[in-house]
Amino acid sequence: MSGIDDSTGLGGEAQERLPGRVRQRFPDISSRAYEHPADRSALVALRKLSGFDTVFKTLSGLLPERSLRLLYLSDSVRVGERQFPHLHRMLLDACYVLDLPKVPPLYVTQDPQPNAMCVGLDEPVIVVTTGLVELLDEEEMRAVIGHEVGHALSGHAVYRTILLFLTNFAAKVAWIPLGNLAVTAIVTALREWFRKSELSADRAGLLAGQDLRASMRGLMKLAGGDHLHEMNVDAFLAQAEEYEAGGDLRDSVLKIMNVLPRSHPFTTVRAAELKKWADSRDYQRLLEGHYPRRAEDKGTSVTDSLRESANHYAESVRSSKDPLMGLVRDIAEGAGDLGGRLRETFRGGKGPDGGKGGGKE
Repeated sequence: MSGIDDSTGLGGEAQERLPGRVRQRFPDISSRAYEHPADRSALVALRKLSGFDTVFKTLSGLLPERSLRLLYLSDSVRVGERQFPHLHRMLLDACYVLDLPKVPPLYVTQDPQPNAMCVGLDEPVIVVTTGLVELLDEEEMRAVIGHEVGHALSGHAVYRTILLFLTNFAAKVAWIPLGNLAVTAIVTALREWFRKSELSADRAGLLAGQDLRASMRGLMKLAGGDHLHEMNVDAFLAQAEEYEAGGDLRDSVLKIMNVLPRSHPFTTVRAAELKKWADSRDYQRLLEGHYPRRAEDKGTSVTDSLRESANHYAESVRSSKDPLMGLVRDIAEGAGDLGGRLRETFRGGKGPDGGKGGGKE
């Protein structure tokens, strides 16, 4: 498998120096290679949602994509050889590493809030804010641009664009009794999918940069700002462990309620998920050149994808330390005195055997 040398970069116009390391390139890589199983299963569930096909087809023909492109062209800075050239090199690099056939346009827009997105129906467009450009160093930004290129390669831009439109539309029709229910249901399902798709794109960002420390630093900065000297990766990951395992069923319900309005998963959760994948044999095999190719995508079985997603969720329930997941395990295993366990778990108290309710040690 070909690597990108630290002294020659990409060759030709995309040449750049990457100190002290050689990265692998992934010719013809399929997005299936890095997509999180929860991303694929959420997208399947979204497509099965009543009314989604109708909304999708209607909006695909009505959304003003030309207007969107003209807006960025007129009121943002298009990245290229003469404007933000370092971002331009990163974009070419990420597209080369992930073998994205067509390089999407990249814009920098004035916004102090650190953010990036990939939108568009026919052609994806990547947008990063000035807040993000100012916050991240070069390798951290490389991971972010790889993240957005991953969205483009996975075809996420279409659904992201519809989510943006529907979120705005839902606010406008919220006063209509019952008229907003269908839109709200679709927006909620889109948000659930998009949160999962972020986990996939984080993996793509790691493949593009192949520097886990940079990916972790970027996520920490999104959570705590430009104060790396005050932060620690291990302590940050410990927060994710505490978030998942802490509290009782009331906290589990609050976690669900807190995440519902969000388009992105919580930052500590993203960091923990990415670290887990980076430590896995799947990631190592990818670096060794063993991954699914786009040429094979047409022959991919939907049933196999659903089975993989189901296995992922089953394993998540088995390994989760969340009290709600502990209760689900008890139900699945036919635990006795379910009512007593439920009461004790909600109170966060002790069960009849002296142990904590809501799960097995």
